[in-house]
Amino acid sequence: MCGIIGYLGPQDAVEVIMDGLARLEYRGYDSAGLAVVTGQGDFAVRRAQGKLSRLAAKLATDPLSGHLGMGHTRWATHGRPSETNAHPHLAHDVAVVHNGIIENYLELKNELIQAGHEFSSETDTEIVAHLVANQLKNGAAGLEDAVRRALGRIRGSYALVILDRRRPDLIIGARKDSPLVLGLGGPGEYFLASDVPAFLAHTNRVVFLNDGDLVVIKGGAYQVSDLEGRDQQRPETTISWSPAMAEKAGYKHFMQKEIFEQPRALVDTLAGRAKAGEPEVFLPDLGLDSVALKKVRRLVLLACGTSWHAALVGKFWLEGLAKVPT
Repeated sequence: MCGIIGYLGPQDAVEVIMDGLARLEYRGYDSAGLAVVTGQGDFAVRRAQGKLSRLAAKLATDPLSGHLGMGHTRWATHGRPSETNAHPHLAHDVAVVHNGIIENYLELKNELIQAGHEFSSETDTEIVAHLVANQLKNGAAGLEDAVRRALGRIRGSYALVILDRRRPDLIIGARKDSPLVLGLGGPGEYFLASDVPAFLAHTNRVVFLNDGDLVVIKGGAYQVSDLEGRDQQRPETTISWSPAMAEKAGYKHFMQKEIFEQPRALVDTLAGRAKAGEPEVFLPDLGLDSVALKKVRRLVLLACGTSWHAALVGKFWLEGLAKVPT
């Protein structure tokens, strides 16, 4: 559901990021934000709850610029929709945007609190920023090594873009069970995004990353490897889609795209709310626990078109399994 766009290159990063986020709005979101490394070597961050227009309004009154940055549109999983919970998340010199779910985030958070880290959000994503920063503090040989060590501690799914404010020439991406694609622009220009439409207006040369890939972009070049540091060869692809076709991911029409996206939609819906092998379903963002759910006496599913057929299936399941009139 969430959207990611990262940029390193000669253009104004803010313009590229905001354009990329606008092209990902179709995915749905409840907040948005961006971070840029300034010429002074600091992070400049703007975040807003609600539509992208609110973030644009903030940038209009309090502008920023740079050549390295990243942006994100968030659909709340851990933590309510709010400006505080919007990405990017920072810890010391590290900034992160993330799609996916960190399943062992509470365990890691307690460990990091014991190590003196202080958290400002309710998200699982902030754990990643602190985990990388903690590795840098404790002997990691630079950002790349710190990211590898941090990812070795994480259980769950992720598409990540990670920056270090002290390295304005470096951007790192990683993926596991959540899409991330590399865009190759002009000389020294690179894009990282959760979907091709985010940067298709700038380049049609892409490298699709596989699960377990880590891409390091620095010095005008990129390198793809696995978490153990072994090189991985990923072919460059030239996309022939128009921006309108890209929104359909190459499928002939949106219905075909939705049919093939059903497995991913199911995973995204259950992410953070159900665990394999456990009967419990968690709905923390709705304020519902098992006690509250047992008090529900009636359910209403509102739908039309093909969604109505899905609602009929839902009615059948809910009444048959949960014994709740629907």
